[in-house]
Amino acid sequence: MSKVLVVTGGSRGIGAETALLAAARGYVVCINYYKNKAAADAVVDQIKSAGGKAIAVAADVSRESDVKDLFKTVDEKLGQISALVNNAGILEKQIRVEDIDEVRLHRVFAANVFGSFLCAREAVRRMSTKHGGYGGAIVNVSSAASRLGSAGEYVDYAASKGAIDTLTIGLSREVAEEGIRVNAVRPAFIYTDMHADGGEPGRVDRIKESLPMKRGGQPIEVANAILWLLSEEASYTTGTFIDLAGGK
Repeated sequence: MSKVLVVTGGSRGIGAETALLAAARGYVVCINYYKNKAAADAVVDQIKSAGGKAIAVAADVSRESDVKDLFKTVDEKLGQISALVNNAGILEKQIRVEDIDEVRLHRVFAANVFGSFLCAREAVRRMSTKHGGYGGAIVNVSSAASRLGSAGEYVDYAASKGAIDTLTIGLSREVAEEGIRVNAVRPAFIYTDMHADGGEPGRVDRIKESLPMKRGGQPIEVANAILWLLSEEASYTTGTFIDLAGGK
């Protein structure tokens, strides 16, 4: 039986690298994207050209109806899901807490927290032995911001990732007896487009000298950690975190 993986936010950055690496290791991959169909299709084409199998599915993971449709499409086109990477998330312009408005908070928490909960729910319903599934693994993409706080930049984003840390711990204990492992990676200072979303494309280069390793990280370094957590090599690992933040 093929290993079927869903990667949310899989059209760029960490998500795209995870999808490509997973396909190279034998997974059939669903690349979820929100708006950038061309980028998602490019990842699918790269996987197919290397002999793998993948599909791209548009869905706003903050919307319950979209999440249901996403997983239904996977059921129909790829089969039984065995792994989920909750990677989709947003980062807004750098701002102090005193200037944050309600609309921004709703956007950030809907995408980063609600989306992970909803996707995890659908995955558990399919993978849990309690529901007739065969077990599986979930990896949540949190951030070192959850423990660093991102003061003066995006405390709302950091707080949303703190919620992902709690989801990881709680869900891991909830489904451990049902054949599902739940872990998280906490990257930071990675060279991705997300820093441009925050208003500072060169943020990693500005900060890197303050890091113990004196460099930024690459998306593939995060993808390697994700794939290890998904693999049988991590078969006794659940409810834990891998920090990828250059020692910070």
